[in-house]
Amino acid sequence: MPQSIASSRHADRTVEVNGRSYAAPKRPTVVIIVDGFDPAYLEHGIANGTLPTMKSFRENGFVGIADCSMPSTTNTNNTSIVTGVPPVVHGINGNYYLDSETGEEIMITDAKRLRCGTILGALSHTGVKTAVVTAKDKLLKVLAYEMDGIHFSSEYAGKANLRDNGIDNVEQLVGRSTPDQYSADLSLFVFDAGVKLLSTVRPDLMYLSTSDYVQHKHAPGEPEADAYHHAVDKAVAALIALGATVAITADHGMNDKSAKDGTPNVIYLEDQLIARFGEGSVRVICPIADPFVRHHGALGSFVRVHLRKTGDVPAMMAFARTLPGVELVLDKETVCKQFELPLDREGDFAVFSDRQTVVGARKEDHNLSQLAGHRLRSHGGLGEQKVPFLLSRPVNAAYQKRAKAGPLHNYDIFDFALNGVV
Repeated sequence: MPQSIASSRHADRTVEVNGRSYAAPKRPTVVIIVDGFDPAYLEHGIANGTLPTMKSFRENGFVGIADCSMPSTTNTNNTSIVTGVPPVVHGINGNYYLDSETGEEIMITDAKRLRCGTILGALSHTGVKTAVVTAKDKLLKVLAYEMDGIHFSSEYAGKANLRDNGIDNVEQLVGRSTPDQYSADLSLFVFDAGVKLLSTVRPDLMYLSTSDYVQHKHAPGEPEADAYHHAVDKAVAALIALGATVAITADHGMNDKSAKDGTPNVIYLEDQLIARFGEGSVRVICPIADPFVRHHGALGSFVRVHLRKTGDVPAMMAFARTLPGVELVLDKETVCKQFELPLDREGDFAVFSDRQTVVGARKEDHNLSQLAGHRLRSHGGLGEQKVPFLLSRPVNAAYQKRAKAGPLHNYDIFDFALNGVV
């Protein structure tokens, strides 16, 4: 069962993290990242009554829309949120990358590329009782980086132990076994665990991060999407009933990327560039690629192009702009400046597809057979940059002014939740 840690809520305790100041919570605070929670789900859920708790935030709290970090992928944005800064500072610019020094392609499943500390880690070192529950284990080492307290994933809930996770018997705590990796229950387990922890251990600060399994499969208004988001809303209500301030945002939005006949709209960019500029000329890296490949076949709306030998970058960029479905093509320096990305970890140029299209590498790299009859829904580009930004309590005048002046980012959520609520 959970380890016992003495409560420590002190209004005068603050920490400096990456140039920003964060106060220790005055009351239990839960920050929730609903993976893939496009504003369309929020708008639909409020309109049809499946999100009554979140609807109440319009009267009793704060409801806004924020920008996520680019690319609009899971690792990039969860890292931005827990550090309070963009990728140019924290260094995690995707789920998958090419190491420019070694030429190796690497899936990010740990904190080796993280270049700064986290809000959770810093506050935990002051005695703030902290907990992290994430659906995807790949995120855990970043979210709980140098953090004292409870931290585990629903993906490996049955393996959690006191030494490594600060907790054991998680399945007993939640009341059911570890859920399937490809299921809505992977995320619902996160919420059930959060409610149980808040009612027993009473952490001062808790971070809950989900999977976008449902959003990749089901559009707003589909029964499965309504049922899932209604369950999320009920969990939020339960956390509030236990005395928590709840803050909700998302790592990215989600869009349909298929034609009218249901076939995916895909640009296989590496195939196209090689056909035009020669075999071995480039390698296209898809930063959306992750261990949950069945969600999207590693196809999103942002890729990086790395030259493998000397080549004409302006000519390649000009050619990429001619391809149907391409929205934006930027060189390394420009994409880094415009979207606050680390220069040393960017490709030679970046390609964004539009909100109806995905862009990949070689056709052989992407397996779409496991979509199982569902339309391809994905993210990564500018069309998925807008996300909800919600708080269960109102914010003070200074933070209202900040939100109105903008731009508001999803990585401001800890600042608002800890420093801005009334």
